[in-house]
Amino acid sequence: MALPRIGITTGDPAGIGPEVARAAAAEPSVREVCEPVLYEPIAGGVFQPGAVSAVAGRAACEVVTRAVRDALAGRIDGVATGPVSKLAWARAGLRWRGHTELLAELTGAGEVRMMFYAEGLSVVLATVHVPLARVPALLTRERLETTIGLAHAELPRFGIAAPRLALAGLNPHAGENGLLGGEEAEVLAPAVERCRARGIDVSGPIPADAVFRRAVGGEFDAVVACYHDQGLVPMKLIAFGQAVNVTLGLPIVRTSVDHGTGFDIAGRGVADPSAMIAAVRLAARLAVARPAVARPAVAGRSR
Repeated sequence: MALPRIGITTGDPAGIGPEVARAAAAEPSVREVCEPVLYEPIAGGVFQPGAVSAVAGRAACEVVTRAVRDALAGRIDGVATGPVSKLAWARAGLRWRGHTELLAELTGAGEVRMMFYAEGLSVVLATVHVPLARVPALLTRERLETTIGLAHAELPRFGIAAPRLALAGLNPHAGENGLLGGEEAEVLAPAVERCRARGIDVSGPIPADAVFRRAVGGEFDAVVACYHDQGLVPMKLIAFGQAVNVTLGLPIVRTSVDHGTGFDIAGRGVADPSAMIAAVRLAARLAVARPAVARPAVAGRSR
């Protein structure tokens, strides 16, 4: 059987992305599971290591676009992306905040979510790159149902036939019966109930200071976090360098590293490629498993 072809994008060319991408492409454990295809900026660009710039932001976006189009055309079987700078993209005048929004548009996907996967813990984010003050308004029942539904539908690709999910509470103590906030009773709990009625094994809302410990202890296969740092702080404490960012809801396989551009060490040859290696290896695994996966229904459309 031919190995899957996995595109590896170099991310921001002024960061550590090119270094870790090339290292991953040459890594024997990567070549055992896939044929790596390196995507770099078109020749001629000059990028100063460690400098945030519009030209680097545009180059990083162009590289990702090429890889995604090749994946959609079937020329590669998945994409593992290097880290990009949201500030560089903004300076370049790009309308996307980062990979996830760009990928959704390029592929014509509807609802997509970020999941961080590691052997000890997996976290799915209900909201991503938004100010904390906006999170409560964005946490609608429909958004939470869709997030839970995507996690339930796609975790079988990771070898979890019957996923056990948990929803983290938004407020301290999951609202303490309304004393510390009403979102749990008004939004989170009804979303969980509706998902359970659809046959999804999901618990919650559970206080965030308890749910991640319980997941690491083996009680849950993944935690749905209400906002970015709620999910990423425990993830990076437990599995930094081993966790892989996976975009759920896309018609293609896409993974990424769990770290940033590393502008402070760019060009020094000291970047650790282990996260990129993990991302490429997982992309190869998912590319092999993908044909057996059914597309999940978006909340509100399955009734």
